[in-house]
Amino acid sequence: MEEYLTMSNREIDKLKVIQNTIDGRLTWPQSAAILSLSERQIGRLCAKVRREGNRGIIHGLKGRVSNHRLPEGVINKAIRLVKSRYPDFMPTFANEKLLENHKIKISVNTLRKAMIKEGIYRPRKVKPKHRSWRPRRSCVGMLVQLDGSDHNWFENRGPRCVFLTFIDDATSRVLYGRFIPVEDTINLLRCAKEYLKINGRPVAIYVDKDSIYKVNRQASVEEELRDKVPLSQFARAMTELGINMIFADSPQAKGRVERGFKTHQDRLVKELRLAGISDIAQANKFLDEIYMPKYNSRFAVAPASPVNAHRALLKTHNLEGALCIKTVRTLACDYTLRYKNQFLQITAEQEVRIRPGNKVLIEERLDTSLHLMFKGKYLRFKAIDKRPYRGYYAANKSVLRAMEKPSVGTSVPGKDHPWRRFPLKKPVFLQRQILQQSKYKQYPHN
Repeated sequence: MEEYLTMSNREIDKLKVIQNTIDGRLTWPQSAAILSLSERQIGRLCAKVRREGNRGIIHGLKGRVSNHRLPEGVINKAIRLVKSRYPDFMPTFANEKLLENHKIKISVNTLRKAMIKEGIYRPRKVKPKHRSWRPRRSCVGMLVQLDGSDHNWFENRGPRCVFLTFIDDATSRVLYGRFIPVEDTINLLRCAKEYLKINGRPVAIYVDKDSIYKVNRQASVEEELRDKVPLSQFARAMTELGINMIFADSPQAKGRVERGFKTHQDRLVKELRLAGISDIAQANKFLDEIYMPKYNSRFAVAPASPVNAHRALLKTHNLEGALCIKTVRTLACDYTLRYKNQFLQITAEQEVRIRPGNKVLIEERLDTSLHLMFKGKYLRFKAIDKRPYRGYYAANKSVLRAMEKPSVGTSVPGKDHPWRRFPLKKPVFLQRQILQQSKYKQYPHN
């Protein structure tokens, strides 16, 4: 009987690496570096896949409760005791006192995380460690360094632009390069899309801490409660595609791409001058056909392993839906959303139930088209023209002009005014009141 397995994209990628190890195309150290595991664990996974087949790559506790889970309320009880009796204790000392005086046994690391979350303990700053030379990765695609260089590439013959490059760490080869007007999120996503279509998905991308790569702000209260780290649009897209993001603390950390820009600013500027190129379109064509093949043949080195660690784009990877700008909007009571001064009307027939107040994810793709998603399903909608509110005076311009012009002359109505031609009769109760007042004047009381 045929058996069906449910595997995540991460498990599929891990299975490919383990299968290459079993077939002899990868060594244990290379597989351990790709999967960030120890060599002994690689050996265990290989043995398990040989014994159980593809099921061996799936963890045995998947979908089950951990065997080492603490009983309910133990951490809450420990935190209450620390707040009341040991508020100034370090996590290790507080853990010893909890075990000694209250018979509560938990790990120091668990107690430390709980104390930090509650604000009882503030971790100390760790002194910087000694830095050493980092060796190259063994395979192509294990680590790709990405950066852009804003420079006067055309020497005042054309507009100032940015040269964006994807450089392989194992070989120093330029895998993809493009001239772009400005290094922003949209141009970055476009270049990443072309790179992924040509080369596939690398294991990790090494970037700096620029705002288009990393959100350099503190997490909000809502994000801290959900235990989520704020991500930029590019980092979010790479995470959805299963690509790790590594952020360099200094330019020297990603020296391959930084040193490469020094070479480009010397050689490429002169090559463009000799070729008489002064615009971005011709420069990109020159990069693909002449410059990058010549540069790679001159400066690239051979990798330690001939295996290409790039992974293919799977059918489950929605490339258009990942490489886009995603924004959350709240559905109004009239089932409309507002996005960039546009009004989007949700239609009645949908695959999922949606109500006012729900959070809808808006995808603005690279072709400027909009797609709405809720609970993993795309919604049907249409763009509408919603007129702004216009009051009575705004609609009646003649009344507004009359109000703006001050009246000239007396406020007493003229003889031909309708108020004089058709006098209004006084109410009955006013007539009685006047009659009583006249009688009172004729016969005053003593």
